[in-house]
Amino acid sequence: MQVKSSIEIEAETAGQSERSGRAPAREVALALLEYCEARDWAGHDPYDALNSPVWRRIPFLNFKLARLALTQVNKRSPVNLRPLLGIGPKHNPKGLALFVSSLLSLSRSGVAEKRLAARDLCERLLESRSPDHDLHCWGYSFPWQTRWGLVPAGAPNLVCTTFAANALLDAYEETGESRFAESARSAAEYLVDELYYSSAGGSVAGFAYPLPSMRHEIHNANFLAAALLARAGAVCGDGRFLEPALAGARYSAAKQHRDGSWAYGERRNYRWVDHFHTGFNLCALRELGNHARTDEFEPVMARGFDYYRRHFFRDDGAPKYYNNRTYPIDAHCVAQAIITLVELRDLRPGSERLARKVMDWAHSGLWDSRGYFHYRVYAVGKNRISYMRWTQAWMLRALATLLEMPGRTGPGPSGAGGHAEERRPACRTGDRSEIASSSRSEGA
Repeated sequence: MQVKSSIEIEAETAGQSERSGRAPAREVALALLEYCEARDWAGHDPYDALNSPVWRRIPFLNFKLARLALTQVNKRSPVNLRPLLGIGPKHNPKGLALFVSSLLSLSRSGVAEKRLAARDLCERLLESRSPDHDLHCWGYSFPWQTRWGLVPAGAPNLVCTTFAANALLDAYEETGESRFAESARSAAEYLVDELYYSSAGGSVAGFAYPLPSMRHEIHNANFLAAALLARAGAVCGDGRFLEPALAGARYSAAKQHRDGSWAYGERRNYRWVDHFHTGFNLCALRELGNHARTDEFEPVMARGFDYYRRHFFRDDGAPKYYNNRTYPIDAHCVAQAIITLVELRDLRPGSERLARKVMDWAHSGLWDSRGYFHYRVYAVGKNRISYMRWTQAWMLRALATLLEMPGRTGPGPSGAGGHAEERRPACRTGDRSEIASSSRSEGA
């Protein structure tokens, strides 16, 4: 299939773009797409410090505090230290998932025909799932040190798995290839069988994150899991996912503060309220309601979105990182702001206008003429390092969401577009080893 160049697409659509006001976002999306594709969708990450072979050769520094320190220095330095540390660019499963969803969205909106590229990335996504697990699950391409333990590279976690599975469902809805839906259903089984927990009396229910042993009551993890389970259940016709989905969502919905906010989690050291996790919560609640066909969470979502609009934006459209502090202004927050405002635009007038205002700020405040977005702006100074998963993949997803918006017929989850009701796969109910082996062989 012949794919048109960026110049050809721009020439054919210039008049329409100027009339609709979509030209700046379209131009930036095409330039960013070219940047990411030229690098084969691989890059550095704010948290990839422990990929350093130099670090691994200094065993006496391989302890928790030293690993945390190296990660923070590598993350915060405005100078990219990775070449000195021997850290090369890598593919990240979550980044690949975001690119899949973005490419399909850009194809639907007519910005760029990238369905074949999206399918190729799906194959890579299937190949990159965590080894030594019968059920399909994904982890990050680097080891990362938390306050509670070291998470090995490739160790599956809920967030990475939900984004990968949603991307595969997006691909299934475009292509009809049932193996993509089968992989997503296997991922849903992983969430239920390996990560779901509840107390004897039902007062606590949720999904473990970042490791199966860490039952820390983190709200965005609960909502993301619930949304995927509802979607996988609806697409595959599997009703057993709905009960744990609703239980986890109800627990976290009940923990919403009276003003509409959520803390990151329920532990004492999780009490901050930040931008992009709040956005995750809200978008996941919308998707859960759509696929579970329930309006149970509408009041919770409306309160949360009202709080979000009032507390997370400067007058110029710049998204604040925290509810009570602006800096750093992070590209991840910019992307999530655009996505959240578009997805929930029916809840409050002016949300579409604010989404475009955020995009305008990002173009003037973060865009680099070399075709990518900078990482962060501080009260003094800027970090101009390009991060593929954290920044470029998220910004392409945001741009694709913004550009597809005029073609949407109503509120719905990004990338779903109502397709879930159009096709039902033959999601096999055979044993897990059969599903695992079929996806591995077909995806190679």
